Order: sequence, then structure tokens, then C-alpha cells
Amino acid sequence: MKICVFLSAADLDERYTRPAREFAELLGKSGHTLVWGGSDTGLMKVVADGVRESGGRLVGVSVEFLRTWIRDDADEMVVAKDLAERKALLVAGSDAVVVMVGGLGTLDEATDILELRKHGLHDKPVVLLNTAGFYDGLALQLRRMEAEGFLPVPLDQLVFVADEGAEALAHLEAALGTA
Repeated sequence: MKICVFLSAADLDERYTRPAREFAELLGKSGHTLVWGGSDTGLMKVVADGVRESGGRLVGVSVEFLRTWIRDDADEMVVAKDLAERKALLVAGSDAVVVMVGGLGTLDEATDILELRKHGLHDKPVVLLNTAGFYDGLALQLRRMEAEGFLPVPLDQLVFVADEGAEALAHLEAALGTA
């Protein structure tokens, strides 16, 4: 399975790096491919290192203005012209999506992938990995949107919220019949 992971390129503390590493190791040991932003910095590096060291493949999609951050040992690397093309390539090249902790770029990617799914423009399973309660506020907002009629499809058809990496991976494998 090719799993797109949207996440931060920032250096983060142990409460985020440890669970990210554990999730990455699960991906690699399960023989899955990481499809990610291609960066060799911050949490992106932590996840890529974990997948690589556990036997998984790395497929990166970077963007021209971030070329200096590209990871050298990716199995495949594509450089997109802009962020919109990058997102499209990341989604097109994957079977499923996991949104991990991150900033505005990750939030943009999360809302974009959910909007596309809402409109039926893809049917890939999407998991919001709520490490250390990072996405509690977003999950609450999404439930409010559903309750007040702003989502034309049930929330559980758009996204699965998982607190642990093993739970996220189990959901994806079950959804795609690879368990």
C-alpha cells in the first residue's frame, strides 16, 4: 500500500517525534510505501528515517522552492512546480492518506483532501492521526460542521480519527483489504 502522509517539516519535541517514528516503523515493517513531501528535515525526516530503516520504500514529492531540503536517498523523487501540483501528485500517487501533526501547510492539505473526498473526487481512506490530542480542536469543529448540516456526507465517511499509529494503520489496511 502507498500511504501519503501529510506532516510538518519542522523539528518537534518528543511527544510528536516518538509516535511518528513508531508509526513509520509500522509502515516499513508492513512493507508499505511512504509517499510524502520529500523533505529531509523535521518530522518529515523522522518518518522517512523510520520507514527506510524498517524496510519500506520512500516516494517523495517536493516543490521547486524547497529543492534544498530534498532527501537524497528516496526511491523516487518528483519536484512539482508549486504547492497545488505537489498536493495533487501526492494524492494521485497514493492509496490512502494520513494527516499527522503540522502547521498551516498540513492543515491546508488536510482540508483539501477532505473537500475532494466530500465531492467524490477520490475515495481513498483518510486518517487524522491525533497524536497527543493535537487535532482535538479540529475533530470537534468537524463534528460541529456535521451536526449543524455543513457536511453533505457523514463525517465517518470522510475521515477516521485515530489516537495511535497502530490504530491508523489497522483502519487503512481494513479499508483497503490489505490486512
